[in-house]
Amino acid sequence: MPTFSRLVRFLANDGKIYYGDAILPKGINDIAKITQARIVKGDIFGKHDVTNQVADVKTLLAPLDSKDVGSVRCLGLNYAKHAKETKMSLPTYPILFHKPPTALTGPSSPIPIPLPAQETPGLDYECELVAIISKPTLNVSPADALSHVLGYSVGNDVSHREWQLNRGGGQWALGKCFDGWAPWGPGIVSGEVLGDPTGLRISTKVNGELRQQGETGDLIFGVAETVSKLSRGTTLLPGDLIFTGTPEGVAMGMNPPKWLKDGDVVEVSLEGVGTCTNKVEFVKEKAKL
Repeated sequence: MPTFSRLVRFLANDGKIYYGDAILPKGINDIAKITQARIVKGDIFGKHDVTNQVADVKTLLAPLDSKDVGSVRCLGLNYAKHAKETKMSLPTYPILFHKPPTALTGPSSPIPIPLPAQETPGLDYECELVAIISKPTLNVSPADALSHVLGYSVGNDVSHREWQLNRGGGQWALGKCFDGWAPWGPGIVSGEVLGDPTGLRISTKVNGELRQQGETGDLIFGVAETVSKLSRGTTLLPGDLIFTGTPEGVAMGMNPPKWLKDGDVVEVSLEGVGTCTNKVEFVKEKAKL
């Protein structure tokens, strides 16, 4: 079992990148607000130690180095109220799609919007609980599934509905897989600290306006069931991420839709973990010489 409580990966004031165990200020539960961490040495997925060496945190990075992430699995329509707002039927089996590791970015990094995603409106946000796999997992039962989870983070499954629903040939990936379209963090909270991942508050704010407010108890397939189902015949590996779906309140479900715009600031939060705050930045076309 992990010895860390709240794992972070960060750039320190000495210019080096470390893994650390977050030191929360008194009365604060949001990892994004930390200024110090105890350096962690060893294998994050195996034997490691939380040292007494304290480092100042300059910038929080994505909680895992991209080389340590094998795959990014995502579930669609996994909150009952979200399915209702999109006027879609509740799924009988998990709706699974993948994002490439190049979509992953840190808890304060900008969200780059490439030129194809600027062609039409449709830019949307999705706050999600992210489960991180700790060890090779194959055909695990729901009862044992959570023992295969390293911990939990919050992420934003940034999406473009036109590319997702109308330009993808029936697949969702084109509207969800652009570079930097999966901010996550601000750390990984162990199951021992977070407890049961059911019933946690999860939310999104855009420019300070509350857009999404739900609870993980509304998940159609909870974390344990999701890990179990995804491991049937397919081995999940240490460092694999599972974005577990989003609650109601997405821009697509509003009338009229409140699509994201250049310069918008998006905050996704999960109770007991913290907040990722990312600014939408439209990529400018390079001048032709």
